[in-house]
Amino acid sequence: MLFLYNLILVFASQVVKILANFSPKMKLFVDGRKEVFTILQNKIEAKDKTIWFHAASLGEYEQGLPVIEKIKIKYPNHKIVVSFFSPSGYEVRKNNTVADATVYLPLDTKTNAKKFIQAIHPELVFFIKYEYWPNYLNELQKLNIKTYLISGIFRESQAFFKGYGGFYRNALKTFDYFFVQNESSKKLLQSIGFNNVKISGDTRFDRVVSILEKDNSLDFIEQFKDHKTTIVIGSSWPKDENLLVNYINNASDNVKFIIAPHNIKSEQILELKKSIIKKTILFSDRENQNLSEYSVFIIDTIGILTKIYSYADIAYVGGGFGNPGVHNILEPATFGVPIVIGPNYSHFAEATALVHQQGCISISNLNELNDTLDNLISNEDIRHEKGHICATFVQMNKGATEIILKNI
Repeated sequence: MLFLYNLILVFASQVVKILANFSPKMKLFVDGRKEVFTILQNKIEAKDKTIWFHAASLGEYEQGLPVIEKIKIKYPNHKIVVSFFSPSGYEVRKNNTVADATVYLPLDTKTNAKKFIQAIHPELVFFIKYEYWPNYLNELQKLNIKTYLISGIFRESQAFFKGYGGFYRNALKTFDYFFVQNESSKKLLQSIGFNNVKISGDTRFDRVVSILEKDNSLDFIEQFKDHKTTIVIGSSWPKDENLLVNYINNASDNVKFIIAPHNIKSEQILELKKSIIKKTILFSDRENQNLSEYSVFIIDTIGILTKIYSYADIAYVGGGFGNPGVHNILEPATFGVPIVIGPNYSHFAEATALVHQQGCISISNLNELNDTLDNLISNEDIRHEKGHICATFVQMNKGATEIILKNI
């Protein structure tokens, strides 16, 4: 099976190179990997002691960040290497300050695995949430390098738990320990013979709790808000925006809207702006403007949505009308903001829990959106009640990072 896997990888690597000629994202995927070993040669020396964290994309990086920060404190003489598989993670966080070297993970060939691990020679390795690359994991095991999965989550539908899943189960055997998010993940691993498992919870809670300790002020948002009820629409997709624009265009002038789309391509941003009849301004056009005069503020940049949520009276988090579903609701939740989402959230434990606890409201159509937002806008007590549920939920679930550090 490993032979077939390696054969498929060789084929896939050639296909990706062809696709790079037609897709900007694939071009980043291919071109970024050409620089990996040059970056490592410049950043990591043979004498360095290192610890390696791997994240599939941006969400997993954010999830692992509390552990990375604590590991830096616990092991101050080690260098931190962070790798990404996806361009959407690497391109956003390639200049982060927590890692000494940030790179793409080369494709999982035997040659790449040996060369990469030799270049960084880690003493500890952490895979965040998922991604199980057999050649990398096998090489780590051969070299007796401690390897951990943190904030892991498993579902019965995964190949590990199927009759045909022997190849995938072998990849799991290379881990020294699994730190999982919930009881069901622990039981699934135990059902296939893994007892080196501990429920730690989700480190994302620790990350969003730490946000409260930072300076989240943004003068231009303060000016725009102008003491009026403000709805922040975060990580929205066109399916979300089709409903929301209808609401915005008919909303009271006493309500303000901040929209931070998931995709900030200029043509899509301009289409969104054209669809709104209220006075609207883009983040990129904000200079020398009296922002308090505007009703809608479109954020055509990245990296500031978390701080913007601190100004929200109500948050709408996008993605819930698509697949796999809603984006991160924990960032507005930590600020004690009531949250509205679309119907696709069942794959996300935190969203499912907050909908059940009624801090978060799921809507399926325009009428439900209109009724929900009208009710939250007009009733401050309901807003505060639901916001309190959200903030309490986050505080009650923190602590995963400490559990991991105590047990590695």
